Amino acid sequence: NNQNIFFNKKILIYGLGKSGLSAFKFLRKNNEVIKYDDKIKTNYNNIKKIKFDYIIISPGININKCSLSSFLKKNHTKIHTDLDIFYSHCKNNNKITITGTNGKSTTAKILYEVLKAQKIDVRLVGNIGNPILLEKNITNETLFVIEASSYQLEYSKLFKSDISMILNISPDHLDRHKTINKYVNVKFKLIKNQSAKDLAILNVNNFYIKSQLKKKNFSPRIIEINKRTNISYTKKVKNKFFATDGNKENLQFVFAVTSILKLNKNLLFRTLEKFKGLRYRQEIVYDSKKLTIINDSKSTSFSSSESLLKSLNNVYWIVGGQAKKGDNLLLSKRDCKNIKAYVFGTNKGFFISKIKKLMKYESFLNLKSLIKKLFFEIKNDKNAIHKIILFSPSAASFDNFKNFEDRGEYFNQLIKKYINA
Repeated sequence: NNQNIFFNKKILIYGLGKSGLSAFKFLRKNNEVIKYDDKIKTNYNNIKKIKFDYIIISPGININKCSLSSFLKKNHTKIHTDLDIFYSHCKNNNKITITGTNGKSTTAKILYEVLKAQKIDVRLVGNIGNPILLEKNITNETLFVIEASSYQLEYSKLFKSDISMILNISPDHLDRHKTINKYVNVKFKLIKNQSAKDLAILNVNNFYIKSQLKKKNFSPRIIEINKRTNISYTKKVKNKFFATDGNKENLQFVFAVTSILKLNKNLLFRTLEKFKGLRYRQEIVYDSKKLTIINDSKSTSFSSSESLLKSLNNVYWIVGGQAKKGDNLLLSKRDCKNIKAYVFGTNKGFFISKIKKLMKYESFLNLKSLIKKLFFEIKNDKNAIHKIILFSPSAASFDNFKNFEDRGEYFNQLIKKYINA
């Protein structure tokens, strides 16, 4: 394919996580490829002397805080991502790309299940954990559902999507993007790269998205959705999973795609009834008449816990970990009258300062002592009302865990002891 620019070139791959290694595998047949990772000590003075055509950078790398920082800044125009490599190979394939602060993986998964049930050759790739360059047996009919993080978009130069969606934007990753404006601009890069025959589906309930739209400097056709769009569709879905505001909103994007692709509606609703959700994302891990336990370890900022907290009653909310800089809990006192917080983790003080005016709370040395006390309280509470334990930390997990999955699994192990007791 003569259009493909990644051919017979000298390429540096920086960052050897899943996406970096998949790029290496993909490119090494037709290019001279050199791998580099901060964690693996190589002679890095040599790297700076090499004239590279391209530098493929992993999403996890922060240009301002890495060992090749000055080298990357000098060679900024050469930086690309695995999304760019993919795009140059699969220009003509249909792509649906999902970004936003919260709900990306869940929406991507719903959409994937919906399209698969309609007998479409669909692949679920990107930030959700399947490197895009590892996909095999791609035909012209193959449709890609891509979950894109702000980091991937920030470094991409070629990538473009036929249908793109921004689910929502709230302040996040500001340690990396510095300002909310920069973060918003990175998300909107997805829209700015589109042409007039492309479509953008945007949540206009969202303040940041609404204010970007006023600028009107976009080519694609914009499909606006808000809470009231497709309300008759939403009512048809009886699955408990879609009861929260956040998931109702995610559904709107799926309905929009349904109309664009003219999918079979009966089949759509059958698929949605069966949808279970992803692990550790508002996942109901225990449910009885007296008690429901929800594992939402994926929650890494206040905004990802808010819609859930608003939609539940009698909540024991387990919160804490490594706090996000500048994060705020946007709930009113009225929203919190049936919530008691149980705080743990490195930044306890930060979380207490944000919630103490809104709700009752207790603070704990660690998650283990917290769960012990919590189950003791529940056992001795003579009120017969149904209670909910919500593990939705609103914080990064790196203070004590490898990642949110690791944290979610640990929580499940802890509650096992008490559930059957």
